[in-house]
Amino acid sequence: MSNRMWGGRFAEGPDAIMEEINASIDFDQKLYKQDIAGSQAHVRMLAEQGIVSSDDAEKIVSGLNTILSEIEAGTFKFSRALEDIHMNIEARLAELIGPTAGRLHTARSRNDQVATDFRLWVRDTLDNLEDQLTELLQALCEKAETHAGDVMPGFTHLQSAQPVTFGHHMMAYVEMFARDRSRVQDARARMNESPLGCAALAGTSFPIDREMTAKALGFDRPTANSLDGVSDRDFVLEALSDASICAMHLSRLAEEIVIWCSAQFNFIKLSDKFSTGSSIMPQKKNPDAAELVRAKTGRIYGALNALLVMMKGLPLTYSKDMQEDKEQAFDALPNLSLALAAMTGMVRDMEPNTKVMKKAAGSGYSTATDLADWCVRVLGMPFRDAHHVTGALVAKAVEKNVELHKLSLEDMQSVEPNITDDVYSVLSVDKSVRSRVSYGGTSPANVRKQARRWLKQLERDAKRS
Repeated sequence: MSNRMWGGRFAEGPDAIMEEINASIDFDQKLYKQDIAGSQAHVRMLAEQGIVSSDDAEKIVSGLNTILSEIEAGTFKFSRALEDIHMNIEARLAELIGPTAGRLHTARSRNDQVATDFRLWVRDTLDNLEDQLTELLQALCEKAETHAGDVMPGFTHLQSAQPVTFGHHMMAYVEMFARDRSRVQDARARMNESPLGCAALAGTSFPIDREMTAKALGFDRPTANSLDGVSDRDFVLEALSDASICAMHLSRLAEEIVIWCSAQFNFIKLSDKFSTGSSIMPQKKNPDAAELVRAKTGRIYGALNALLVMMKGLPLTYSKDMQEDKEQAFDALPNLSLALAAMTGMVRDMEPNTKVMKKAAGSGYSTATDLADWCVRVLGMPFRDAHHVTGALVAKAVEKNVELHKLSLEDMQSVEPNITDDVYSVLSVDKSVRSRVSYGGTSPANVRKQARRWLKQLERDAKRS
């Protein structure tokens, strides 16, 4: 039996294997809301332009509303034989209202239909991700403000480098996730053009009004070129690219949470809400939420790479290869959403062990740079000479197995005779962080100012939305 959708060109139905590889309804049924919204906008425009009658348009709109209710109630029966969400809905519409349903597809193709549906879905998803990133920024800023003065080690190469504050560390991630939010906003603005009306690839001879359908669906404008309109998948590539960068940031923070929760570091505590136990070791409390956030990065990267590879060799315009775009996005973007929700929960939940962190901040000769700076500022040394003197003092401290501030003045003067006991004023971790007053530095005053600035900005953003 021929497939009615393909018309009289085919005398036989597809082979079972062809049906298996060709069907997309198992995953593209996620687009049902977008498909129905696009169809309703399209048929209303057809009626406005006199291409179909108002009565037929009303029947179609009403039938589509019935189908929407059926899908949301779980009573709609999806058929793999009908391939995709578009034909499943159209077939059910024909059952409900008869031959009038056939007028819906006037002046459009599944090519512009799916491009429109997918843009709408990605746009909705980006809006949700923006909201989630805003929540994460809020949680980080609140944590930063609360712990603006709590000292911890700052690391390079995962080696103790200089003292910073826990609040400053949180604000570093505010900057990262703020860039992620900005990228999401940019991608959303760039993709907000409607392909509906491009038809198969060349446009249509019917007197359609693409501005009307674009406005009805919340797009800024119609796409300017019909060839590009049906074949462009930049919008999902950009969404997945932004998602990959965001996932990388989430993974970095997740890695630090895993490290900080270890008994060897013991910098933070996570409650039972974001931890799991062991089936054999009763003492274990594992930061599994952070580990799973870290792990999800790979599948998000994989989705971007898969789509890039799929698109790289396609000539204009539409090829069936593009059916492979949706499963990647349907997997990656919801997993990013889940990871954002988990990270926001962990940030709100975690409590720093301030005494442990402060003690660790003083280890590893972390105030050596403060000593070098003191030599420059007080003794007038060139920095390279001060660096050499400080290195020699660190070596002496290592030899004596003491921290820098425990070296005697006599020991210090044996390396540099002009050092005075004023040097001890810069060797505590508290004074070290308070001295870092340069813009963007770790001084508690700076951290509080930045956290409050961001919290006010987020409040303004909420009022505008």
